[in-house]
Amino acid sequence: MVKRYFSLVSLDEAQQTIRETFSFVPRTTAVPLAEATGRISAEPAFARSSVPPVHLAAMDGIAVRSADTAGAHEQRPVILPDAVRINTGNVVPEGYDAVIMIEDVETTEDGSFVIRRATAPWQHIRPVGEDIAESEMIIPSNHRIRAHEIGALASYGITEVKVKELRVGLIPTGSELIPAGVRPLPGQVVESNMQMAAAYLSELGAAPRKYDIVPDDREAIREAIRRGVRENDMLVISAGSSKGTRDYTAEIVGELGKLLIHGVAIKPAKPVIVGIIDGKPVIGMPGYPLAASTILREVIRPMMELYGLQPGVPEQLRVHLATTLDSAAGTDEFVLLTVGNVRGRWVAVPQSRGAGVQMSAVRANAYFRIPASREGIMAGEEVTALLSVPRRAAEESLLVTGSHDPALDFLADYMTGDGVLMHSTHVGSMGGILALKQGACHAAPMHLLGDDGEYNLSYLRRYLPDEQLSLICIAEREQGVISRDGIVFDDLPGVRIINRQRGSGTRVLFDHLLRERQTDASSITGYDHEATTHLAVALSVSAGECDAGIGVYSAAKALGLSFEPIGTERYEIVCPTAELEENERVATLFSTITSDRFTDCLKRLGGYRTDETGTIRMVP
Repeated sequence: MVKRYFSLVSLDEAQQTIRETFSFVPRTTAVPLAEATGRISAEPAFARSSVPPVHLAAMDGIAVRSADTAGAHEQRPVILPDAVRINTGNVVPEGYDAVIMIEDVETTEDGSFVIRRATAPWQHIRPVGEDIAESEMIIPSNHRIRAHEIGALASYGITEVKVKELRVGLIPTGSELIPAGVRPLPGQVVESNMQMAAAYLSELGAAPRKYDIVPDDREAIREAIRRGVRENDMLVISAGSSKGTRDYTAEIVGELGKLLIHGVAIKPAKPVIVGIIDGKPVIGMPGYPLAASTILREVIRPMMELYGLQPGVPEQLRVHLATTLDSAAGTDEFVLLTVGNVRGRWVAVPQSRGAGVQMSAVRANAYFRIPASREGIMAGEEVTALLSVPRRAAEESLLVTGSHDPALDFLADYMTGDGVLMHSTHVGSMGGILALKQGACHAAPMHLLGDDGEYNLSYLRRYLPDEQLSLICIAEREQGVISRDGIVFDDLPGVRIINRQRGSGTRVLFDHLLRERQTDASSITGYDHEATTHLAVALSVSAGECDAGIGVYSAAKALGLSFEPIGTERYEIVCPTAELEENERVATLFSTITSDRFTDCLKRLGGYRTDETGTIRMVP
């Protein structure tokens, strides 16, 4: 039996081991001034010249000796025995110690200057070194250099700056990996973890170096690690930490140096490696993207701080969890969130917790930690979220929870120009109604067929009886059987299908049609095999995982599949009327739906009737 983990330790223990083991002394390098923005200074920078280098006039006027102006006033003007015309920025001639503005000077016919007010020494003169004196410190060490400071540094004679540098080698391993830009065949995976790591480390101020993919060959991995340690200050290895049959990284790190940690009690990302070779840190990350992202954030980012690279501290926000989350006791779990302000209360919608679901990270704008001491968090409980975006971006978030449709992606894209960031969570029409009832979203897309043959209204009256609601029609859309071979609805009992999740409008329609035909759901293979989006249905059919599924025409068209219509439904978005009247983001959602641009988009996608698009109904 393959041993899964060397020794599981807590995240706090792992971070303590890291702090106690490594010296965290970055190298110092000189960079041209133009490349210094955002870098951390390794030593102070001192002015090489005074600014201004000599006394300069601060006004247009005349340079004078202040003693010559004594006693001058309105009733007793003074004719100056010696004065020189001067403009702003001119060098003040030697022997003169003041400048009088030209507006306060009268000129006689013979060219003499007359004044009616005495002048103090150094009036309207920028003395040498007024801005900074030669050898004065401009910036200290351990200072993040800001863009506007580049001009000042240049003015003070600086052409290059000594900054901290940390060279981090990035080695992707795995025979299944292929470079980005190559279309993967079955069993192949595009290498993305190290591209993510390079971008993340660059943002933190490190200098990443990405190496070529190394196949699952023991000697090849050994040689890559040796080279990586030799050429860098720190080494990160991807997809070599699980200690499976072909994961040689832990053994090789132990042979070349010392294996400190193999396994941390966090989720995702338990099988992380921390080792030391030639005094340098070697980190092994799991291959799953979200697991790798967790290691970058929770293990490597704190190390960057210890190296003095000063990564920013994410802003904390108290939020109310929209759904209950279970978690295994004894493990710290990190959950990605989409947060938004709904009716004056910050709400957090958890994203998918699968370690390989990269879109969870794309959709998320925050995350939080379920402590190892907890077995879960209840819906409505207040937790501390850490923002992965600026607070303003979170404040601009529009949470839309409910039924999925491909058109929602285009709707979200169109609203970005108005400063609205729409986040869609696909939980089905009933899930959207419940989220709206709990105050966990701003609006909910839905298409629920009532017993009376009307869409949506009966459900809203039943579940939100005391709420004033507004519904806007996105479109009347075609639902049908998606297949590769022209399968029709009556063929479904004899083929493998993929279904939509319980509570979705598509599932309600499917069950309604089965009842009409007196067809037992148990006679359909795959009835309990569920997908959460129309595109997921189409992808499953396209990949041959099933023969057919129920979905919208636009999803079938996107993948070039056959589509046999079974009905037309009303697809609407519902929100509290108060939200529409008081919340600019919700108002923007409605106005975007009514726009010609969105109507044209629906026509391009296909399968939508737009006669009712933008029509608003009220409940009650």
